Parts: sequence; structure tokens; C-alpha cells
Amino acid sequence: MSASPDHLTRARAADSDRRRNRVFKALDQLASAGEEISVSSVARAAGVHRSLIHRHGDLRAAVIARADQPPPGTTAGTQVSRKSLLADVANLTARNGRLSAHITRLERHLSEALGQSAWEASGLGAPADIETLTRRTTELDQQILDLRGELAERDEDLQAARAANRELMAQLNR
Repeated sequence: MSASPDHLTRARAADSDRRRNRVFKALDQLASAGEEISVSSVARAAGVHRSLIHRHGDLRAAVIARADQPPPGTTAGTQVSRKSLLADVANLTARNGRLSAHITRLERHLSEALGQSAWEASGLGAPADIETLTRRTTELDQQILDLRGELAERDEDLQAARAANRELMAQLNR
């Protein structure tokens, strides 16, 4: 024996009414308990699928409206909305990213400074005051040229003295 179409329609409508009532009851229970109200949490508490709430605009509107209401027993001044918390999380995440990038830059600069310091301390790196050393090198080069000039003059004087000494020795020996 088959059920009449009218009977099936009434049974389906009754089931739909029972599920809708469970959604409203779960919504009231979550609100009175001060728990988070979202489509997922209400569907879970009511024992229905989320798609039921999404398909019925009045159910979805009721969930959204309740989610925006403050929990019972809170004052308007101390209430923190979910949107403000999400905005705070987004701002803190962005700040965290900026601070992380800043720390990376500081670590790179510190590494470069320590590397340069170690390079100079090892004696492999260029000294800090190259200009002074270049000037001192130029002075020493000039001093070397002057001393070479004096040495050349003394060599000439010595050769002249030796030549004079040979002549005197030759005159004495004759």
C-alpha cells in the first residue's frame, strides 16, 4: 500500500517545522549560555545541516541578528563585538608582519657589522684610516728617494776618495 501524496506533503512539512523549531530553540539556548553564535554552531546544537539554515532566509537572518546581539548580562560599554575582535586580529597580524620584516633587516645589519668587525680584527680587511696610511706611504716613499740621493752622492765621494788614494799610493810607490 502506498502513502497518498497529500499525506507525504504533510509529513514533510511537519518534519520541516520540527527542524526549524529545533534551530530556534538551539539559537535561544546558545544565546542564553553566552556561547558563540554562528550558522555552524547553531546547526550543530540543533542537530541539522548548515544548508538548512542557509536555504531558509528567515533562519539565517535570525542567526545573524542573534550573533550581533550582546550576550545576556553584559553592558554595552564592556561588550566586544566579533567584528572588532576580527579587526584587532587583522591589525595585529599586519603589525606582526611589519615587525618581522624590521627584525630581519636589523639582523642583516647586525650580521654585516659583526662580519666587518671580524674582518678588520683578523687583519685581512682594509684598515679604517686609509687616507692617513696613504699619506704616510707617500712620505716614506719621498724619504726613500732622498736617502737614495744622499747615498749616491756619498758613493761618488767615496769613489773620488778611492781614486785620490790610489794616485797618492802610486806616487809614493814610485
